Parts: sequence; C-alpha cells; structure tokens
Amino acid sequence: MLALIAWIALAVLPRWPALLSAVLYLGVGLLCFIYAAGLIGVLTGVIANTGGGGADFSTIAGVRAIFATDAGVTIGWTHYLAFDLFAGLWIARDADAKGISRFIQAPILLATLMAGPLGLGIWLLVREPAARRQGRFR
Repeated sequence: MLALIAWIALAVLPRWPALLSAVLYLGVGLLCFIYAAGLIGVLTGVIANTGGGGADFSTIAGVRAIFATDAGVTIGWTHYLAFDLFAGLWIARDADAKGISRFIQAPILLATLMAGPLGLGIWLLVREPAARRQGRFR
C-alpha cells in the first residue's frame, strides 16, 4: 500500500517540493528500510526462510532458491518497489524540468510501476529530443 500511495501521489497530485520529498523519504526511504530489515532478518535467521537456502547470488540456481520462499519473494518484491519508485520519481522530476506533459508522463510512469526497466527505457527514448533541445544533460 505504501508504494501504491506514493505512485498515486506522484502521478496525480501537484508536484510540490514537500510532496516530492515525501515520496522520496516516506516512500522510497521506508521501502529501503523494509528491504534492509527483511534481508538482514533472513540472513541472520531472525526471519525464517522456510524451504530456502542462504543468499547465493552467484548462480541462477542460487537466486531461484532465494525466490522460492515467501520471505525471499517479499524481499525481492520490496527491492523492485523501492527502485521502481525511485526511477518513477526521477522520471517525473526530469519530465517536469523538460516541460513534458503529464499526459505523456502518465503511461510512462504506469509502465515503470508495472515493469520498471520497460518504463525507464521508454522514458530514456522520449526524453532524448527534449534533452537535446535543452542541452544534453540538463
């Protein structure tokens, strides 16, 4: 719910500095804290990782074993939520700075929420002409 509320605020509310800060710190920041607490909890055994092994990110089989448990899926999902919201916040700020309409931003933000790298990739394609008009890295 936390991520959904932050996404709705980002998509439909005026982008006042206080709102953007709230999305960053209360949205992304809290998701990062939840992720860290879950990861540390599983790695230390405080949170049971029933049916899973340790954290082995060096092989596909190791990553599959992490995501084969409820704890692993929850931690992974929180990871995606935090990074996708951070990317969405950057997209919204960057689009506003480049004068891109909210009607163009909305489907890109939705794509970022649902499939992070897809939405980010679309934004990188859409922003290029505006970035060139303003000076490449502004």
